[in-house]
Amino acid sequence: MQGYDQVILVDSDDRETGVMEKMEAHRKGLLHRAFSVIVFNDEGQMLLQQRALSKYHSAGLWSNTCCSHPRPGEETHAAANRRLLEEMGFECELKEIFTFRYRAELENGLTEHEIDHVYLGNYNGIPEINAEEADAWRYADLEELTADAAANPDHYTYWFKVLLKELTVRDLI
Repeated sequence: MQGYDQVILVDSDDRETGVMEKMEAHRKGLLHRAFSVIVFNDEGQMLLQQRALSKYHSAGLWSNTCCSHPRPGEETHAAANRRLLEEMGFECELKEIFTFRYRAELENGLTEHEIDHVYLGNYNGIPEINAEEADAWRYADLEELTADAAANPDHYTYWFKVLLKELTVRDLI
């Protein structure tokens, strides 16, 4: 399991600078590589997950379909495919649509400081969620979701709110 609890440290241009144990990187707030997967169905609804209450941060909050960090030596696209299957129980074709950088102070003295690669996919089925990762799932209309995230920001993860603001119609075509 070596490398499973490590993140890839990067510079501001997303060039690898080393690796570090995941919790240490989050305690120190060091910039590292991450990814977020967003999946839509044919009706234009986004598949969301509610993070498991057992997660080390942002527990119980609604977020994009899945997200994580690539392992050292693992391509980010491959990691996104792997985690989609591990967290939500299905596979679909994914394409990278944009990246963004953010820093957020979280509970428990942790800081997310990531360059986040965002991948888009399409799936019309019912996910089989991994209970260690997610407590619930739902498909949501993008317009209603955007309004709800603005009205109830404490119900959503920090990075998902950033991703939602960055997402454009161009990305979805």
